[in-house]
Amino acid sequence: MHLAGELFAEKGFRATTVREIADAAGILSGSLYHHFDSKESIGDQILSEFLTDVLAGYRGVDTDDPRAAIEQVVRASTATLSRHRAALTMLQRDWNYFSAQPRFAYLREAMHEIEQVWITLFERGKRDGQFRSDLDAKLTYRLLRDVLWMPTSWRQGEGGWQPDEVVDGFLRLLFDGITARNGSTARN
Repeated sequence: MHLAGELFAEKGFRATTVREIADAAGILSGSLYHHFDSKESIGDQILSEFLTDVLAGYRGVDTDDPRAAIEQVVRASTATLSRHRAALTMLQRDWNYFSAQPRFAYLREAMHEIEQVWITLFERGKRDGQFRSDLDAKLTYRLLRDVLWMPTSWRQGEGGWQPDEVVDGFLRLLFDGITARNGSTARN
């Protein structure tokens, strides 16, 4: 399964053949059909396991405080994305293909649920006065989602940051911004 995911991530789902997956695993392609009825079944398992893991992390948030909940969601997302890098790459690279297939209808539902978690937290934070009242919750979600997804495409060790350092940097940027706290602004 891992080898198939890596090939799908590298070459694209549609461009990867069952023969290539079998060759990478060191088995005959017919042997794969003993476990999976099609290449789509392999992709389905990879993607469904990924989204199940993502949603489990989101559903495991155990605070009513919007800021603390977002921090938990970010940490859960980052841990999940690092475990499922190939699945995320598959989803990003071949979204148009997967989303057009009835077999993969659950992808849209899962992505909608993920989006709703973020939007609900942003809206609650706005109501509670923790977040700016003019915050566009949907736009903010889309921007943050894409930023969270990017480090999975970084080459191993690129920049030398550990996953926790990336998460901490992301959360500092999200909640504290880049503006100096002393209130003065220097201009050239």
